[in-house]
Amino acid sequence: MKAVVISSPGVIDIESVDDPAPGPGEVVVKVAACGLCGTDLHILEGEFAPSLPVVPGHEFAGEIVALGAGVSGLTIGDRVAVDPSLYCHECHYCRLGRDNLCERYAAIGVTTAGAAAEYAVAPAANCVRLPEHVNVEDAALIEPLSCAVRGYDVLRSRIGSSVLVYGSGTMGLMMLELAKRTGAASVDVVDLNSERLATARQLGCTRTAASAAEFDQPRGWDVVIDATGNEHAIQDALGRVGRGGTYLQFGVAAYAARAVIEPYRIYNQEITITGSMAVLHSYERAAALFAAGVLDPQVFISDRHPLADYATALQRFQAGLGRKILVTP
Repeated sequence: MKAVVISSPGVIDIESVDDPAPGPGEVVVKVAACGLCGTDLHILEGEFAPSLPVVPGHEFAGEIVALGAGVSGLTIGDRVAVDPSLYCHECHYCRLGRDNLCERYAAIGVTTAGAAAEYAVAPAANCVRLPEHVNVEDAALIEPLSCAVRGYDVLRSRIGSSVLVYGSGTMGLMMLELAKRTGAASVDVVDLNSERLATARQLGCTRTAASAAEFDQPRGWDVVIDATGNEHAIQDALGRVGRGGTYLQFGVAAYAARAVIEPYRIYNQEITITGSMAVLHSYERAAALFAAGVLDPQVFISDRHPLADYATALQRFQAGLGRKILVTP
């Protein structure tokens, strides 16, 4: 089969590799679509270097074409979305139910061969069947949505909260959609990209701006979410949290990124600073939300590229162009 291979930092090739075979409890999925995200850039930049070479691609859906020994409840021909998380279920954090903090954390498309390929292997337990009305290519959006659902699990936001989101790329827009559905009184969005802000307005945010300083919000916001991973945005966002408010680090920052905090302000104003890491008991709920129409794929998906154009698609993503970019093997 054809597959994208990141062999070393900065190097992307399209190669012919062996077709995968399912092990016990696994299935082979014919990939319908695979989404690109910031994690793929971190892989390309060598931040997960011990995993290289690797076939990337952790946001995907497709059709089951082979079953491993012991698989039950799934059949060949089933259309599925796949949770890429691979937990050990044995370490301290897994035993506490905090699987996303697994000491042996692994993921399809990050540490093992992923879905930027014609076929991918996945544990049967990670597959969620799709209803007939769901377009299987669009279902690549379920994985990032499951990360957003996890973010809102962490926030435990109250009805009537004021929310400020930094970034109106795919993840920022998903946080906007979930904020609206969890009872936010207002959702403001900050981004330097005017085209993306136009999409945020299309989706019904309250206000948009290139800088939070443009908003009249003297008491700050109850909830501030960074969906950029940019250290300058993060630094600004930390200063926008109101008394008793919560800051969520949702965007994936570079390892070297740094921000300064004011410990006295955190103490004196009872500010909570927290983070949300990937997926935790949120994938099936995201699949249910997606099937119920919480996202409009026509709005969220801006580009669909053939597998051979993976490098171009990733460059487009890195440049901040479009919204969700898919490759379709």
